[in-house]
Amino acid sequence: MKSYTFRVVLEQDAWPDKPKGHAVWRAYIPALEGAHAWGDTTRQALQNLRNAVDLILEDMVESGEALPPDVLTQAHP
Repeated sequence: MKSYTFRVVLEQDAWPDKPKGHAVWRAYIPALEGAHAWGDTTRQALQNLRNAVDLILEDMVESGEALPPDVLTQAHP
């Protein structure tokens, strides 16, 4: 099994029609197209992003696409 390391950006954001106290968190990986998620907490945003990344990587492997060049790969026994 392989493990990949990505640079993740995590930002607090707000819905335009909600008060500032109802902020949400956006998480995304600039190097991986389509890897965006959000959550009510940082933990939820990161977990949602991980789920999205799992699906994106699975699709890339199945279709034979190369991973972005700035991804670190580590093999695990």
